[in-house]
Amino acid sequence: MDDVTDFLASWPREPGQFQVRAVTAADGRQLLQVRIDMGVVQMEAHGRPDGLPSVLERLEADQQAATVLDAATCRALRDEAVMVHHRYVAMFNLKQFDAVVRDVRHNLRILDLCSRCAEMERDRNAMEHLRPQILTMGVRADAEAAMAGNQPRLAMEAIDRGLAELTVILGPQGLEKSNEVQLLRGMRDLLVPKLPSSQHVELEERLTAALDAENYELAAILRDELRLMAAAKRSAERGPDG
Repeated sequence: MDDVTDFLASWPREPGQFQVRAVTAADGRQLLQVRIDMGVVQMEAHGRPDGLPSVLERLEADQQAATVLDAATCRALRDEAVMVHHRYVAMFNLKQFDAVVRDVRHNLRILDLCSRCAEMERDRNAMEHLRPQILTMGVRADAEAAMAGNQPRLAMEAIDRGLAELTVILGPQGLEKSNEVQLLRGMRDLLVPKLPSSQHVELEERLTAALDAENYELAAILRDELRLMAAAKRSAERGPDG
């Protein structure tokens, strides 16, 4: 086996830093490399990260075969989800937000398939505790992409949708204990002052529509935003000495 000492020395490890880079293979394939303490992890940028056929995509293509999933198949799906997780974390650090959303959706489909089709209860529930974390990563990617495009309204809408979904998943009891909810609320609070004044009317219209549709989770979120917007406006009117 070839010695990789010189290769690793050309990209030294920086303790405490998440080091990732995109590279192009000799055949033109896009790859990701993540520097770890004693080496480098390399992943495919498209398809399954290790380059093998996707278990999820095979099962989705053969719907009849996916009616009941045995323990070995569920384990293979979990292994695939772990690889995809590592890739979307790397993609987020590279600000490749479309790829993050793609991979988040992939893993949510794995959770849905196992929840729906796993033969054993433990396999149906094995990854469910990760659903809020996975969902939140997709929301963050959507919001960051919108902000990069100078579209704070779209970013706010993505966060609202995410908070409403987390409310359904966690229930009122779990909301205040959720790190994911606190993270999205923090993003939302930072965004509110950046919204144009015309957004106030739009938020009120969305609140009315949410109430009409009996979507009380979203309605509560929109009320919070209107209060934050009003507070930001009062603060701006008082000025720095107010």
